[in-house]
Amino acid sequence: MNYLIIEGYEAAASKFAQEANLSPQLQFYGIQERVQIRNAIHSGDIQTAIERINELYPEILDTNPSLHFSLLRLQLIELIRTCTASPDVDIGPALSFATTHLAPRAPDNPAFLHDLERTMALLCFPLDSLAPPLAELMDPALRRSVASKVNEAILESEAWMKEAKIRSLVRLRGWAEQRLRSEKRDAPSLSLGIDIDGNALSEAMAT
Repeated sequence: MNYLIIEGYEAAASKFAQEANLSPQLQFYGIQERVQIRNAIHSGDIQTAIERINELYPEILDTNPSLHFSLLRLQLIELIRTCTASPDVDIGPALSFATTHLAPRAPDNPAFLHDLERTMALLCFPLDSLAPPLAELMDPALRRSVASKVNEAILESEAWMKEAKIRSLVRLRGWAEQRLRSEKRDAPSLSLGIDIDGNALSEAMAT
């Protein structure tokens, strides 16, 4: 139940609660709002996600500059994706967005500056033949990573548990397996449906 609520699987959590005669009080975890924001990020609609975050949780981006920068950089990546997909390539919107929203945040933070420079390099090469470090920026996995950080930030800002307990258990089990293998001892294989980082092997979310 904890995992379903934290990760935003409202339909599955409701069904589980009904069958187990539990009252999970889903509304206290803002499931629907978090799923809307996550779905927007997953679909590349970063502007809608940012607007929804500011509407529902106005303090999050103001107090978490790293998360805010990650969202803005992802928005820039989506702009670059759109600009370069057109037969008449016009990188003006991407350059304008980077100059207005990202460049002012970068000079005082080396990590921000590095990320911005790497993102702008996308404009220099065909998107279908990018080197691996740049291809990673166009991979949907980046959307999922940023969405996960947003979800955790929302849960933490509302004093809710920001991580499902099963994620910690999976990491603990992964550590134990590595320790056993380093000592050349057998480690039993067990699939829990999520990877060592606690991410669901299936990315589908209830809406």
